[in-house]
Amino acid sequence: MLTAASGFFFERDGRLFLVTSRHVLYDLRQGHLPERVEFELHRDASQLSNVATVSLPLYRDGIAAWRQAEDTGGEVDVAVLEIQGGTLPEGAAFNCFAPHNLVGPLERVEAGAPILVPGYPLGFYDTVHRLPVLRFGCIASSFGVRFQGQGYFLTDARTHRGSSGAPVVHRLDAPHDKLPWWLLGVHSSRMDMHNRDLDADESLGLGCAWYADVLMALTALHAPPLG
Repeated sequence: MLTAASGFFFERDGRLFLVTSRHVLYDLRQGHLPERVEFELHRDASQLSNVATVSLPLYRDGIAAWRQAEDTGGEVDVAVLEIQGGTLPEGAAFNCFAPHNLVGPLERVEAGAPILVPGYPLGFYDTVHRLPVLRFGCIASSFGVRFQGQGYFLTDARTHRGSSGAPVVHRLDAPHDKLPWWLLGVHSSRMDMHNRDLDADESLGLGCAWYADVLMALTALHAPPLG
């Protein structure tokens, strides 16, 4: 079964990772069990229609190649797949988030702060230049607090299926990097009330984003892959 989703790169200590939602790579409940993940990269930053497709296996010798996490609230819907050297086409044009893009302990992000979610909602994007689209919103719950005891916060941005795995970012006031953003989280899914009257009540229109600091655990040098 072919499905579309979103993702981004995270670099740490010279190692490169593809980040997306865990359910993009493995979702037993929905019967979504792909063997590979594919994405496109620009070969030339000045000619955006020139792209290469990269295909990565999700299993090696029957063992899952990605890493996922759990915390006190249960499973975290974030996964990383390490990209080995020589896998990407030579000269590929892309940028990576890194640990310095994560919110530090002395930084303060307020509820209501503006965010952007670049991704591929419903698989929609600029098919000529192979560029994602942006959805704008704000942080809809207290940032730094685990909403309902889970490792995520809420966002008020219009998102759709296909946006899973997209980075949730907040622009820096004083950019000091190629990516002038705080990486706040990883968009997972839309959030709604289970007891909502589908006929009488409209959707809440909220989304949940897992806190991006989970990437530090998932990309640690000795973090084991899923067994």
